[in-house]
Amino acid sequence: MKRKFRIVVGMLLLAIPLCMNAQVQPGKPKQEPKKDKVEQAERDKLAKEKEREKEREIKEREKREAKGGFEMPKLSGFVQGMYIANLNQEGTLTDNTLRMRRVRLSVEGTLFKGLTYKIQGDFSRSPMLVDAFVKYKVCDAFSIQLGQFKTPFSIESPINPVNLEIFDYGESIQKLVGYSDVCGVGSLGRDLGIMATGNLFPIKGEEGIDYHVLNYSLGLFNGNGANALDNNNRKDFVGRLEVHPGLKHLTLSGSYYTGLYRNTTVENQIAAEGIAPGNTAFNNGVRNRWAAGIQYNDGKLVLRGEYISGQTGCKIGGLDEHENPIILDIIQSSKGYYAVAGYNFLLGKDKSQKLMPVLRYEHFANDIPNTGTNWYTAGINYWPIKSLNFKLDYSFVQKPIGGNTHRIVGILSYKF
Repeated sequence: MKRKFRIVVGMLLLAIPLCMNAQVQPGKPKQEPKKDKVEQAERDKLAKEKEREKEREIKEREKREAKGGFEMPKLSGFVQGMYIANLNQEGTLTDNTLRMRRVRLSVEGTLFKGLTYKIQGDFSRSPMLVDAFVKYKVCDAFSIQLGQFKTPFSIESPINPVNLEIFDYGESIQKLVGYSDVCGVGSLGRDLGIMATGNLFPIKGEEGIDYHVLNYSLGLFNGNGANALDNNNRKDFVGRLEVHPGLKHLTLSGSYYTGLYRNTTVENQIAAEGIAPGNTAFNNGVRNRWAAGIQYNDGKLVLRGEYISGQTGCKIGGLDEHENPIILDIIQSSKGYYAVAGYNFLLGKDKSQKLMPVLRYEHFANDIPNTGTNWYTAGINYWPIKSLNFKLDYSFVQKPIGGNTHRIVGILSYKF
């Protein structure tokens, strides 16, 4: 018994140093999984590419400054091919077509420090001037721009159509921001005029100014849209303010438009044919709009919503109780609102591909009975490479009269 006890004690005395030695010996470093190593290598590669790009930008800026800011013209543009199919309420195909939606070519550059220019044309139907302006930047707080360009109205209109989440601007943007306006004049969301812009209250980041709290755009325009002369003695005022309230990716936007317009095409028809019996509506008069929007966009998550309201002068021609021709001035009210949500999933080995599922709801209506329309859209927005984009969208269009419809749109965009 004593012998067994001595053996146990001896084994314990031998085990204690071994255990202590095991505790102090450094363990083998935990090997990083192969996947983590690959991802880290990709991150390092991207960081080096950004560093090289930054160095190139600094060198290019130094070269421009040595030449007084002059920059050789840069050629860019984009092409959009579209397929659209419309179906009736029962799902029967009513029409479908392939078309070139936009074919844009742009030339832009810097004449000297602070003075830039841009000329853009569209060739999808016939050659048409889209943009033509010069811009002089005095400082971050003030720049002046002169020529033909987009009017500063709404939070969605400034977005390049290639970068939109769905195939095109919504109906409220089309009808109240000068694309296919309810007033019957204007196109492309653009006009001829002069505009002041600026960025105020800078917020500094690690590499200089990160963003500005307030951005403003204020301008005077003809009011007749792109490539059209003014046909009244009043210029239209358009303005937009954007605020980033303590967060770079969050934008609060407010826009205002006021002016007068004349629809000379309808005026000429009335002068030639007289006023037909019954009520004949034609537009001439005030053109007032306002909008309020909000957006969050951090490169992955995109959330945007906006409310737009408009008042459009409208004349009603007809006959009074004595069958004498009369013209009555009325104001037609319109309103629209939308909400869009999408999220970019990064795909591929280098995470350069983007796949965005997107949902959008929109409502637009005039104060004329039975004119409200609801759009419910679901789609996929895919960027396989930086210059190529494909969108596939399905829309259910709800109408108060004429039956509901379905629409399928596929659009392929290439930019260079």
